[in-house]
Amino acid sequence: MADTAADGDQRIHVGETADGERLAFPIVEMLTGRGFVTGKSGSGKSNTTSVVVEELLEAGYPVLIVDTDGEYYGLKEEYELLHAGADEECDIQVGVEHAEKLAHLALEENVPIILDVSGYLDDDEADELLRETVRHLFAKEKKLKKPFLLVVEECHEYIPEGGGVGETGNLLIKVGKRGRKHGLGVVGISQRPADVKKDFITQANWLVWHRLTWENDTKVVGRIVGSEYADDVVDLGDGEAFIQTDWSDEMVRRVQFKRKRTFDAGATPGLDDFERPDLKSVSGSLMEDLGDITDRKQQEQNRVEELESKLENREERIAELESQLETARDVSAAARKMANALAHGDAAPPEGYQATLQTKNEHIDRLEERVDELEAKVEDGAAETTKADNEDATEDAAAPDPEPDPEPATGGDDPRDALVDAVQDRLRRRGERSKLRDDADADAAPDASTAPDAETVVDLLQAPPVVTRVNAARRDSKCNDDAAWRIASELATNPGASAHDLAAAAGIDVEPVHTLLRELRTRDLVTRDDRTYAFNADRMRTLVEHDDPSKPRTELRDQWEP
Repeated sequence: MADTAADGDQRIHVGETADGERLAFPIVEMLTGRGFVTGKSGSGKSNTTSVVVEELLEAGYPVLIVDTDGEYYGLKEEYELLHAGADEECDIQVGVEHAEKLAHLALEENVPIILDVSGYLDDDEADELLRETVRHLFAKEKKLKKPFLLVVEECHEYIPEGGGVGETGNLLIKVGKRGRKHGLGVVGISQRPADVKKDFITQANWLVWHRLTWENDTKVVGRIVGSEYADDVVDLGDGEAFIQTDWSDEMVRRVQFKRKRTFDAGATPGLDDFERPDLKSVSGSLMEDLGDITDRKQQEQNRVEELESKLENREERIAELESQLETARDVSAAARKMANALAHGDAAPPEGYQATLQTKNEHIDRLEERVDELEAKVEDGAAETTKADNEDATEDAAAPDPEPDPEPATGGDDPRDALVDAVQDRLRRRGERSKLRDDADADAAPDASTAPDAETVVDLLQAPPVVTRVNAARRDSKCNDDAAWRIASELATNPGASAHDLAAAAGIDVEPVHTLLRELRTRDLVTRDDRTYAFNADRMRTLVEHDDPSKPRTELRDQWEP
């Protein structure tokens, strides 16, 4: 229980002086001041801190202990504390999302808390949890102004002397400098005073120096306490210490702290049997409140994963539509170029030419309308994705089902019908010329029984897998786009033509024709027989028959094009 001094201050009994007098610390100074407790391992510094905490809890004052080694849970043997951390042995596993609730419980519901950061595998996670908890403590104390003590073990990890002080360390220093007027005190514990920022030590209003043996540490004692104490501090017994306090007239006193009453969870394991005592549990309703925060965090995470999955599906849909759009553009461009090449094969158009050309252009226009539809679907998919990104993570938005995969333009709108009509017109225009050439040089011309008819070749040239490969051959050759398709149309309607024939028909030099024919032969689309060329209809037909409409066109291009 707390003592009442002659001046009316409440005090806690923590030990005896060297003269045998009762050693008592004023409660208000302990709760609102800045303290520093140091000593090598086994000297009694953790025992001293535990004694101070036990006496404060006994007097009804809650504290928050930042436990870096998992050695304070023994306090639960006598006191109802919330043990929060990452280990399963804790009352509850907490993360940064619990920081504000922990500060609320400590200050507004008077719940003593052990914030055990020893079990976190990720140091940044533990650091963020501590920083946010202290931030909420400091913010709440500005309004509450309630005496409260924050105990920080291994404080040199947060406010080091040599290294840079991080965001958490700066916040602890801020609490030390400004927390007193708000009622928030802090005490730092460390084995190595030489490693702790000296500004923190020199501004403390109560200090406890247990046994220290390292020269760098004794030098700190000499600078702050005095050289005579630097020599004596190495000989202090367990639990003995030199203390400096602002509330005492004596500058330095040698004292003996009493032993803690509760289970010593930080004691070095020995050969004796170890038996963990029964520990007090915390309120069930309090645990439910903290559990609700954990559940909400999991629900939010599940919602985020669900939205990410929807976003991924939409992105895949957009990529698929873009692939189909590109293929449709290729087919449309190829159809228009080949139609133009066929339509301008002779100087004078035959009878019915304008009607055939108009029909052909109408079909091509329909195909380009299909391209526009695909472009609209791509834009809709992108807009839908942007909308999903901007939705609140906790609000369910029913996304429309994606449109079914568009089928290639077929049936009555197929531009290949117009191209076949154009080929037939052209063949009729050739008329006697083709017959006379075949009669004059029957041996050189392809065998009529085996050579494919021009309509079939032109039809195959419009198939997407063939268009893709012809375009790839054109890009790898020295032939431009218009000339390439003029050559293709000439070769489709005039199998057995030579490179010079094709160059003359296209109105270009023979060298780019040779490069185009070489690339087409590399892809097995063109055959060569005694310096004459013809399309390989069997190979083209195989490509069309084995084309998988469901396979994205980008994969076909990646497979056949460089």
